[in-house]
Amino acid sequence: MDKTTAARRANRIARAAMRYCTLAGWAPVTQMSLPDSRRPDIIALTDTGSFVAIEVKSSAEDFLSDEKWQDYRDWCDQLYFAVDMDFPRRILPEEVGLLVTDRLEVAVIRDAPLMRLSPPRRRVLLHRFAVLAAGRLAALQDPDAAREVNAALKLE
Repeated sequence: MDKTTAARRANRIARAAMRYCTLAGWAPVTQMSLPDSRRPDIIALTDTGSFVAIEVKSSAEDFLSDEKWQDYRDWCDQLYFAVDMDFPRRILPEEVGLLVTDRLEVAVIRDAPLMRLSPPRRRVLLHRFAVLAAGRLAALQDPDAAREVNAALKLE
């Protein structure tokens, strides 16, 4: 699969997963940097205050070449893979939750085990989540200011 096709496929899966989160009453954001510098594709704050990380996999090659997803376990209460109908699911580990997308529909094939975050980690994540989400909202409301801030940060 070429890079353009893989990127389009990953975007479709991510869009469906984000929609699933929103319909579940969760607040999802994409690409939030964790304290260990890892960035899950999606992290969602649930209606109960839990954090769910969702790693999008567009192909077997994408999964097999990526070992960083295991580090996400330390920074979420639940971890899921999101794949589409054509993904070879047998290669995914059983100890991670599984969401399968078909266009914008999502089926929960396997619930993720609950791994409770410690209160200090939850506090750190909640702060990062709030700052990222508020910054993105502010950028939507004032794109010129966001461009100016980004330009200033690049100069530092």
